[in-house]
Amino acid sequence: MTKDNIKNIGASIRARLLKEAKRLENDFNLILERYALERILYRLGCSEYRSRFILKGGMLLSIWSVDPYRPTRDADLLAYGSNEPTALAEIFREICQLDIEQNDGLTFDLSGVIYSKIKEDQEYEGIRLKFKAFLDGIEISLQFDIGFGDYVTPEPEEMECFVLLNLPKPSLLIYPKETVVAEKFEAMVKLGLLNSRMKDYYDLWFLSSNFTFDGRILSAAIGNTFTRRKTTIPEDIPECLSDKFSQDRAKLQQWQAFLNRTPLKTEKKMLAEVINVLELFLMPPAQAITTGQAFTKGWIAYAWR
Repeated sequence: MTKDNIKNIGASIRARLLKEAKRLENDFNLILERYALERILYRLGCSEYRSRFILKGGMLLSIWSVDPYRPTRDADLLAYGSNEPTALAEIFREICQLDIEQNDGLTFDLSGVIYSKIKEDQEYEGIRLKFKAFLDGIEISLQFDIGFGDYVTPEPEEMECFVLLNLPKPSLLIYPKETVVAEKFEAMVKLGLLNSRMKDYYDLWFLSSNFTFDGRILSAAIGNTFTRRKTTIPEDIPECLSDKFSQDRAKLQQWQAFLNRTPLKTEKKMLAEVINVLELFLMPPAQAITTGQAFTKGWIAYAWR
């Protein structure tokens, strides 16, 4: 394909994405980032490495909803195999160069892949990859956070992502909601008042408000995740779900800052209201584990029944 053809495709897709951003009432830069991440995940799903990576994090929102309730600016993956940064960078170079079914207008700066270790105070340790994509001359910064060694309960399933435009959909192994809940809960318990990840609280509130859960599966996911990460499951209400947390001045400021900077598609909630729901959602299965009891209830409409 000639450079002129590539440019024409890029210009056409840029115009379509701008129209989509207006329709969704989203920032155009956020739409560009989502589009580029989506198309790289499509390439990953077409590659020989598709079974080595499981999609997690904010990009799951584009599987659970055609119009995600909050934007995400990076992609999170659980990986199997080598955790050598140079090896991972080479895998992503190969993925970006893959011949695909339909040209999506993207090009990549494969000489500029930057990798680093994720700091210990982040959600999990792993490798962070950063590189640039380009669409019709627009530079798009991309970030992939890749973790290793976590326990996924139940087994990951292959699913398709919703896409912004009428292009082939990424088909990938994805994290189950139960492990998403378990990992965010574990991080909250471990960090307590040190936790500044207010989006995790909102994500858990959204999941508990919009989906049903099987108590047996969720309690198994919590038990496996806490055990793998060597964190004690709380018997009583932990600091992260306490009145002390919901009334802390710094936490209230962080919560308000999250609400102000995040273009949410759902109703904005008070931190105390969110934490009250999460206590009802998370503590019964956690306490059942600590007492050695089977937890067989189902989560429906803000209650275990």
